[in-house]
Amino acid sequence: MILVTGFQSYGGRSENPSERVALALNGMTVAGVRVQGHSLPVDFHQIKKDIPKLIDTFSPLAIVSLGLWPGEPMIRIERMATNWSWFELPDNAGYRQNGKVIDDGPDGYLTTLPADEIEKAVRASGRPCRQSGSAGTYLCNATAYISLHHCKANHSHVLSGFVHLPYLPQQVTELLKNVSEESCIERHQRADWSSMNLEDMIESLKISLEVIASA
Repeated sequence: MILVTGFQSYGGRSENPSERVALALNGMTVAGVRVQGHSLPVDFHQIKKDIPKLIDTFSPLAIVSLGLWPGEPMIRIERMATNWSWFELPDNAGYRQNGKVIDDGPDGYLTTLPADEIEKAVRASGRPCRQSGSAGTYLCNATAYISLHHCKANHSHVLSGFVHLPYLPQQVTELLKNVSEESCIERHQRADWSSMNLEDMIESLKISLEVIASA
């Protein structure tokens, strides 16, 4: 079984594509492997409990965590997670983390997913995909770090990594509408207009999971 997680909406956004993709994949069988999709709260303290519990409960072949990166125009595979969080906005519980994700943890972890192979396979399908050396400093990075840390200590056979997704087209439409109505910033001053339709995100993740299942 492969575990796929996505986040609930945050920061005043109406939805989160990572949650939509994770739930769409839930129950599918990819390359003979069942997919378990799960929605995570945007809550630093809660995910520190939820992620280890999910890994312990399912002991999956791999855990692939998904998140939104506003302005990203393609599927983005994160190569590493760092032991530091600096929240520019509070999580949905009102908490702003500024410090280590895990006090006694190492400075960082490299993904254990076959990132090169996933990138090649997604691109071969005609969908844009790239790799990244930074998952940011918000909950996406924290989630990646917590998962890798727990797998390293307790489930060394479990592959773990993080993938960022773009906005959905309707989210960019909503942003354009809000900017026009508020008339407080010019459109060219924003850099987060990129989007990808939900079907392409789902297919990109299915391809990624096929690669992981055969790794």
